[in-house]
Amino acid sequence: MRALYKTGPHAGLELVDRPEPQPGPREVKIRVLTTGICGTDLHILEWDAWAASTIRAPLIPGHEFYGEVVEIGDDVRDVRVRDRVSGEGHIVCGICRNCRAGRRQLCIHTISVGVQRDGAFAEYVVIPQENVWVHEHDGATDVITPALGAIFDPFGNAVHTTLKFSVVGEDVLITGAGPIGLMAAAVARHAGARYIAITDVSAPRLAIAERMGVDLALNVATTPVVQAKERLRLKEGFDVGLEMSGHPGALPEMIRNMNHGGRIAMLGLPSAPIDIDWAIVVTHMLTLQGIYGREMFETWNAMAAMLQSSTWLHDAVSSVITDRLPATRWDEGFEAAHSGIGGKVVLDWTVF
Repeated sequence: MRALYKTGPHAGLELVDRPEPQPGPREVKIRVLTTGICGTDLHILEWDAWAASTIRAPLIPGHEFYGEVVEIGDDVRDVRVRDRVSGEGHIVCGICRNCRAGRRQLCIHTISVGVQRDGAFAEYVVIPQENVWVHEHDGATDVITPALGAIFDPFGNAVHTTLKFSVVGEDVLITGAGPIGLMAAAVARHAGARYIAITDVSAPRLAIAERMGVDLALNVATTPVVQAKERLRLKEGFDVGLEMSGHPGALPEMIRNMNHGGRIAMLGLPSAPIDIDWAIVVTHMLTLQGIYGREMFETWNAMAAMLQSSTWLHDAVSSVITDRLPATRWDEGFEAAHSGIGGKVVLDWTVF
């Protein structure tokens, strides 16, 4: 099969021929149709300090995908050949305290598809049956298109983060208008937020946010966040904060603009140490909650239900995909993802 391959502990990827993976008794083999490019994949390409400390090369990266089941192991249940599927990229141990308590997203022995085992930047991928998400069909039409199915993983991040705290009737501040931040804005609007402000330094991304219905898209390269409160005429600050950027200046700025008792969900991984005024956190009684991945599988159920029930949300999330390229042009796709000015990049693995 054709695959993007990290041949060793160095920068770069190569499109090469690799042996097709074969499923074990409880595994599912999937013909990959589309994949999304994630920030994790950029780290792997560049082989930065995080990649060097985390990745087991050689490796096929890629964990955001949509495909068709072509083979199942002897002990697989509830997944059938020809099912159209995406996959949960976090593989858990099943026996730690959290796994046994049904909190699999908190497993202390988690390994990741495309990070510690071969992933989906290939014509075929194999994952455990427990990690397969089967997309339901709506008559003759697939509600989830191949492009949308390829970004179910990051959409899950957006849903998990946005719905961690109730946003119904609340004023929401989102820092970072990357693809996940944009999808979070759409989810917050769908879930009933009153005002939504989103910040970034990319004019094209802020323009996408405006098309998705945010009340204020603020370029923090020229305008401080405090003006978001003024422009929206908030008397007491934001109720819910969603930190999606990982920029070391974003969280402190968010904290200074939250209402007393405000709640902050943090998905963005900090790119540097963050200096927080803990006196504000304490005296304003703020809640800070880290978010990693998706809840298994409550988030997935919520994602599917919302997309099925809301044409507006379906179209808004789909619009975050700004680049679609054949897998043979993967380098162009990675360059577009790295530019930080557009939305989500999807590669098509059906054309060579």
